[in-house]
Amino acid sequence: MKYCTHCGAEVLDEAVVCVHCGCKIDDVKKSSDNSTMAILVKIFMILGTVVVGLSTFFIGLAWCIPMTISVCKKLENNEPIGTGLKVCSLLFVSLVAGILMLCMNDD
Repeated sequence: MKYCTHCGAEVLDEAVVCVHCGCKIDDVKKSSDNSTMAILVKIFMILGTVVVGLSTFFIGLAWCIPMTISVCKKLENNEPIGTGLKVCSLLFVSLVAGILMLCMNDD
């Protein structure tokens, strides 16, 4: 499955037009810049989770682990990451990873 670049709805791989918003589905592959940034985001999210976990005596893992897993899964599946998750990751897990996610192309 792939996702519409305009509305984020899940569409079939063979789809030419999104059934939800009616926009043309672009078959443009992710750029290598986004794949490099995705790797960096994963690294900094994991490092941030470890640092927060150790500095809060493992209490901070209650919010860091679910956010890190969610971001990693979305990056692996090329799903769009919402702005709210990007900002929460920036504030609560890793400043660097959050900034990288906000700078990534959402195409």
